[in-house]
Amino acid sequence: MIIEKLYQIFLQSPIICTDTRKIEENCLFFALKGDNFNGNLFAEEALKKGATYAVVDEKKYATTDKTILVDDTLQTLQKLATFHRNQSKAKIIGLTGSNGKTTTKELINAVISKKYKTISTIGNLNNHIGVPLTLLSIKKDTEIAIVEMGANHLKEIKFLCSIAQPDFGYITNFGKAHLEGFGSVEGVIKGKSELYDYLIDHNKSIFLNADDLVQLEKLGHYVKKYGFTTDKKDYYKIEFIGANPYVSIKVEEIQINSNLIGSYNFTNCCAAILMGKYFNVELKDIKWAIESYKPQNNRSQIIEKNGNQIILDAYNANPSSMKVALENFSILTGSPKIAFLGDMFELGKTANIEHQNIADLANSLNLEKVFLVGENFNRTKTSQQKFKDYDALATHLSKENLPANSNILIKGSRGMALERLLDLL
Repeated sequence: MIIEKLYQIFLQSPIICTDTRKIEENCLFFALKGDNFNGNLFAEEALKKGATYAVVDEKKYATTDKTILVDDTLQTLQKLATFHRNQSKAKIIGLTGSNGKTTTKELINAVISKKYKTISTIGNLNNHIGVPLTLLSIKKDTEIAIVEMGANHLKEIKFLCSIAQPDFGYITNFGKAHLEGFGSVEGVIKGKSELYDYLIDHNKSIFLNADDLVQLEKLGHYVKKYGFTTDKKDYYKIEFIGANPYVSIKVEEIQINSNLIGSYNFTNCCAAILMGKYFNVELKDIKWAIESYKPQNNRSQIIEKNGNQIILDAYNANPSSMKVALENFSILTGSPKIAFLGDMFELGKTANIEHQNIADLANSLNLEKVFLVGENFNRTKTSQQKFKDYDALATHLSKENLPANSNILIKGSRGMALERLLDLL
């Protein structure tokens, strides 16, 4: 079926589902495939549960007039998303980077939605499936869509740009993330900069952190760029007041007090402020939006429990984000500081040295105790306590007095699921 005909069906059934456990009435089901699943097997179930049509790519499952047979369901989903994007008048802001993408995306959305009808990526659905799903959630009245783009290898951002065709773009930073796929920090910079490449090739606008020398160098003399800075001329000045623990900012003589911990969240706030100014959102509304935003989903959350102030930052981790989280945690004033650090994934051949670097850093900081959890941390040479997995840590904690009246940092990669510590603490 050609995309134009499928699009007419989509307009009548504008909800996309890829999981039969989440079927909604009058949705369009796409039978996607993965290494361990085949959505074609569930096409009939999707129809029985209320899907209007099921898009399949295996002929034997195209058994009724409610099944639509295509060559490849994923490619069809991506093409449909681009087609829908081009029918919409919404402006697309593309967002990528090594750290802080999701928080920045949510801040941008909070700010811009004070003036415009917006949609943004749900959670971190930022890959070759998530980006199309985000685009297909654009409604008739949507004016601006903030589309998060993730990548763990070269040419992935380039491909996502070909689907989303952004009008604007912002890169949060370049860090030591997904080194297994990118090969090196230089590979990370090249891969993330594919967003810049697309925008420059299409004469689109770029937002940047003008204090990031790598970003400045990458953009060179490109004219259509708009940046924030703490001290440079020719860019929008935003002052960092402090972060103990929450980030405070001064812009145009107005102070903004966020609910975000750590100085590393300063630039995330700045990006939202800059875009708010660009899109003519009033500064009082920008202030309200940022001050009202509270992190969720294990991202830099502060939780008070049993006399402890717990910083839960267990959604993900890489050497760059782990380093700044530890350094910011170490300068907190007051109660004893205890860190629970879980393994960082997707580091490839650099895993051993990067985990050793973090173990050494933790050992050098002003911390009462450090608990290292996971196979990689268990191989490090350190005086800190090490545990091969979460269960070993849990067993240890059950046999000793749990921390009380302390500052506690919990950080690790998603696969470590260190938020389970909340039940113990």
